[in-house]
Amino acid sequence: MTKTILRALAGETLPTPPIWMMRQAGRYLPEYRATRAEAGDFLKLCYNPDLAAEVTLQPIRRYGFDAAILFADILLLPQALGADLWFETGEGPRLSRITDMAGVAALRPVDAIHDTLAPIYETVRILSRALPGDTTLIGFAGAPWTVATYMIAGRGTPDQAPAHAMKATDRAAFSALIARITEATVEYLSMQVQAGAEVVKLFDSWAGSLKGQDFTDFAIKPAATIIAALKARHPGLPIIAFPREAGDGYVGFAKATGADCVAIDNSVSPEWAAAHVQKDGCVQGNLAPEHMVTGGAALIAATRHVVQAFRGGPHIFNLGHGITPDANPDHVQLMIDTVRGG
Repeated sequence: MTKTILRALAGETLPTPPIWMMRQAGRYLPEYRATRAEAGDFLKLCYNPDLAAEVTLQPIRRYGFDAAILFADILLLPQALGADLWFETGEGPRLSRITDMAGVAALRPVDAIHDTLAPIYETVRILSRALPGDTTLIGFAGAPWTVATYMIAGRGTPDQAPAHAMKATDRAAFSALIARITEATVEYLSMQVQAGAEVVKLFDSWAGSLKGQDFTDFAIKPAATIIAALKARHPGLPIIAFPREAGDGYVGFAKATGADCVAIDNSVSPEWAAAHVQKDGCVQGNLAPEHMVTGGAALIAATRHVVQAFRGGPHIFNLGHGITPDANPDHVQLMIDTVRGG
């Protein structure tokens, strides 16, 4: 029997939705923290295929999710393109900045990224052998706009102001950066598929700050380019797109980009998404991540609410964003039991 995630992505409505969680291999798990300590730091963990595969497998062993998502980071691709990347303890990632056309021109050519990213492909190969036969392997990358916001600002920002400023004042350089990231993302994800990924996901975490024509130009069009190229190389490859906090931009996103599934955040209601997004195909989401912290009757009720709202069409159960480090692992099990047992 075909894996449940693949059935949902193909448009099948299942009696029980398949489940996985964004950031399911992460700091809320004690076994993850132990493995990260063994690796030494976050980047060493990402680039150690054996340890990266181990943390990818940990939530599968513990919970039996229907999918495993490759453990990596969206900023490995900018690093492969030549950006300096490091992580400040307690503060997050830092990168050397791209601020003009000269900075874009100085990036490595796309065909040079694979030397840096070879360990990631090896992690995928290990996982494709090690995962249970009914567990789907998901590869991923950041969408071009979101990756560009980090490359321009040199860090995460609350409003993506540096990227918006570059877009406004030097649109040619900004567009060239988006084009370079788009081309590199196709190559990166294609290699993940060749190594064994069965599904890929595009994370556009900051899509919600793009408005009007900018949303079309820098969220929809790059995603459509990437998806069309991947499907031409890998016919039948299912692709999930996550334009987080897109609001009304979720409507028609699947048709506009060619995505097989649109992941939705929890700023929109499941009923709204069922009416406006699920009519075009599979949706993924959208339990609020804070329920993994607070648990209890509210978690059970909210989980049942999401399942009920989407039961009329293809659905993959997930959170509306990544699980947070302060989540309780027991609450994750309660969520799974509620989805699978009613």
